[in-house]
Amino acid sequence: MVFKLSVGLLALATLASAANFKRVACPDGVHTATNAACCVFHELADVLQTQKFDNQCAEDAHEALRLTFHDAIGFSFMAGPSQGTGADGSIMLFEDTELLDGANNGVDDAIDNLRPLLQQFPISAGDLIQFAGAVAVSNCPGAPRLQFMAGRPNATHPAALGLVPKPEDPVDKIFARMEDAGFSPTELVSLLASHSIARSDTLIDNRQAVPFDSTPFVFDTQVFLEILLKGNESLPAASGEAPAQVPNPLAAQGAMRLQSDFAIAHDPQTACFWQFMVNNPNAVAGGFHDAMAKLAVVGQDTSKMIDCSEAVPIPVPAVNKPATFPAGTGPELLQLSCNSPFPSLATDPGKATTIPECVDGDTNLNDCPS
Repeated sequence: MVFKLSVGLLALATLASAANFKRVACPDGVHTATNAACCVFHELADVLQTQKFDNQCAEDAHEALRLTFHDAIGFSFMAGPSQGTGADGSIMLFEDTELLDGANNGVDDAIDNLRPLLQQFPISAGDLIQFAGAVAVSNCPGAPRLQFMAGRPNATHPAALGLVPKPEDPVDKIFARMEDAGFSPTELVSLLASHSIARSDTLIDNRQAVPFDSTPFVFDTQVFLEILLKGNESLPAASGEAPAQVPNPLAAQGAMRLQSDFAIAHDPQTACFWQFMVNNPNAVAGGFHDAMAKLAVVGQDTSKMIDCSEAVPIPVPAVNKPATFPAGTGPELLQLSCNSPFPSLATDPGKATTIPECVDGDTNLNDCPS
């Protein structure tokens, strides 16, 4: 089976076209922009990087990326706009209501971190959330430069509860929920590339920043490989929300595996596409770019929006390390549900080691595994 992914041709064409227009000087005296409406986002990017993310792919950046999904997925074609209007900032503006949904546990940290910027900059909550997510991702080595369209009006009501998929949901329910928001199963797989740089603060008792793969500070393909490794079923799930977890060969090293990721990796609709992503960084980055561009404007009229992608920082260069079996694992642990050829991968030398819990202000992030 052959998969073809677009490479953000619209974004590339937009940037090329922008070069033909005279740039305007921004009021801050520092930046210029192709459209004056984008000036505020150039300034906002500077503040996000220096005051919120510290130019690092660390906890605050991870949380900002998660918030983009939890806000935007509050949309339903079947139920209509009364149930939520997508990427409109409702999760920030109506926090007291939307955080009653257990699926939104933990997003309050990102909301609290970003909300003061609404007083500092004349932007909507929806624009703040999606732009902050794009800036956050730029700090992660290997990530694509995400598209950002400006002009979301503020939400006028909260999204209905129950629109955010949970990791313990059956895979068919997750696919149906995503389809109702406009996403195919393979687009969902592309969005799940975010789990390469994701960690959980809520699913395991008394533990924070629990990663989903062995390289949580690098946007790479490791998560697609490691989800396919057979877990140790003799070990019980870590205390906490056990239904959200499945046996994981890296549990002793500090990682966890979501039931939803495992199910999607093995479902007939997505197994081959998931396997296609292993050691294929261009496919992962391209698919994530396009799926995130779509997610960021769910429920919005893009004809009324302005492309301010130029304000998103150029991402940190990729580490360019091929996918490898973590130390202590190997090809004998592969559980494959697709008969397509699997790439030949090396195994990291040495014994299995604990994945450091590198948290802002706690650990030198340069010491984290890459």
